[in-house]
Amino acid sequence: MATTVRLTMAQALVRAMAAQMTVVGGRTVPLFGGVWAIFGHGNVAGMGEALHAERARLPTFRAHNEQAMAHAAIAFAKAARRRRMMAATTSIGPGATNMVTAAAVAHVNRLPVLLLPGDVFASRRPDPVLQQVESFADGTVSANDCFRPVTRYFDRITRPEQIIPAFDRAMAVLTDPADCGPVTLALCQDVQAEAFDCPESFLEPRLWTPRRPAPDAGELAAAATALGAAKRPFLIAGGGVLYGEAEAALSAFAAAHGIPVGETQAGKGSLAADHPLAMGGIGVTGTGAANALAEQADAILAVGTRLLDFTTGSWALFKDPGRVLIGLNVQPFDALKHRALPLVADAGVGLAALTAALAGRRAPAEWTARAGRAKAEWEATAAGYTAATDAALPADAQVIGAVQRQARPNDVVVSAAGGLPGELHKLWRTTERGGYHLEYGYSCMGYEIAGGLGVKMATPEREVIVLVGDGSYLMMNSEIATAVMLGLKLIIVVLDNRGFGCIDRLQRATGGESFNNLLRDARHTVVPAIDFAAHAAALGAVANKVSGIAELERRLAEARADPGTQVIVIETDPALATDAGGHWWDVAVPEVSERPEVAAAHRSYQHARRSQRLAD
Repeated sequence: MATTVRLTMAQALVRAMAAQMTVVGGRTVPLFGGVWAIFGHGNVAGMGEALHAERARLPTFRAHNEQAMAHAAIAFAKAARRRRMMAATTSIGPGATNMVTAAAVAHVNRLPVLLLPGDVFASRRPDPVLQQVESFADGTVSANDCFRPVTRYFDRITRPEQIIPAFDRAMAVLTDPADCGPVTLALCQDVQAEAFDCPESFLEPRLWTPRRPAPDAGELAAAATALGAAKRPFLIAGGGVLYGEAEAALSAFAAAHGIPVGETQAGKGSLAADHPLAMGGIGVTGTGAANALAEQADAILAVGTRLLDFTTGSWALFKDPGRVLIGLNVQPFDALKHRALPLVADAGVGLAALTAALAGRRAPAEWTARAGRAKAEWEATAAGYTAATDAALPADAQVIGAVQRQARPNDVVVSAAGGLPGELHKLWRTTERGGYHLEYGYSCMGYEIAGGLGVKMATPEREVIVLVGDGSYLMMNSEIATAVMLGLKLIIVVLDNRGFGCIDRLQRATGGESFNNLLRDARHTVVPAIDFAAHAAALGAVANKVSGIAELERRLAEARADPGTQVIVIETDPALATDAGGHWWDVAVPEVSERPEVAAAHRSYQHARRSQRLAD
């Protein structure tokens, strides 16, 4: 007869979380790195008591913003390459819905996070309770139903016994390489505190190791035939290469077959920047080298990528009319996109199988040589954009150059949204795995500082450098205080262009007037002179404003030597961006306007759309 222990639902859940284990670097470690918690009436009594009891095995971290703490949890999982993860718990109202944006970030980026918002009373005796959202038409709806479209698995726990099958299903999703993503378990606040006879087997340690599916023989043969016949093969490396720990397999595959490699934002760093076949970023924010080769390619092997419009130049990048697309992906949904030849498999296993199937065949020597020339030309071009300058208002690229010159190979650069991801995708060079951490799947402003905190928690031995624009900083900066509180050092460089410079440039590129993006062009009585350094210092950071690139480099060197969180502010020019490289992006321009600039932009837009190929 199975033995049981009397526990509340929350106690059973927390004990079960603490018992989940994984293997990292040959060591068995807890799967959950901890729980982020902001307590309210909907979780402080049930989850709060349960987390307190297990705080030695499952640490609890206090944050200052619910969205930010979930971002930190997501960044932790990304930096841990989905081998480890975190959870986040909130009360039932705005605390819960604050996490919806973060859930979407995790969903788009295929990253695991366990979201545990409090919910209404299952008994409904005190309804409506504080912060309860009431539906006039459906008594089963709560605010947490907002999570349904942005989580891989959703469950509402209305009886304590339900936590057992719900948690088992949650773990299946969180650890599955194909279905990985956020899970929401909405915890009715009365049920959190309700006791039941929990089977002890539910609380026993469980070891989770990554599943590495091998390819189907028929799919492998078709992919190898297509790739082997190619005269100008090209490989796109996505985030699945990193999550599948397939960097070595990718490097060996490229070298064995002479195939140049372009990288998505999520896949950047899959191939070291100094590898002779590493062409850098591909697509809208890609390098001149990667995009020139992709345009000419007659076979594109897309490995571990969901083929975002930024990667494909809105499906106008690949120009060869006879080109074939091969989708090597652990998720069939992605492997089959745009009528690709699917190769459903783990990235590393699939690349190894393709190498064996190709039996030593290489791309024509001229194609590989062309890639080498394109790489050299691009690197010379990029160096011009990142070179030091004495300009009063440097470009983002020049700031990136300064940070790169002061960085060490083991450092991690973190950013998200706005103009910085595009500049970094083109210009940043990383040679160490995990050295490039960008959130660009959801392009979520406000991720940067919280994300940097999560990266630091996952890799405390590495220096974490966060690049953030003033717009994102103003949206979410509270976790500077959390980093200081936890003694986790970040180096944060704030690029102040006094508004949303990236979108202002896009607005003008599509024929619009500068309007409502830069502070000076928004409705105002006074243009605020925001002192970001003073603000960051008030949150506990060591903060300085610098007057140019030379002083920025000096401050970066000093920041490395200082043990505390550092914030360095530099003003930049909102109009400047790297105009070399890149590719067209489908941003619809109005068909009708009184302004001739918009009409001209629409004509250019219509011309560019002729290159789009949605299917073959």
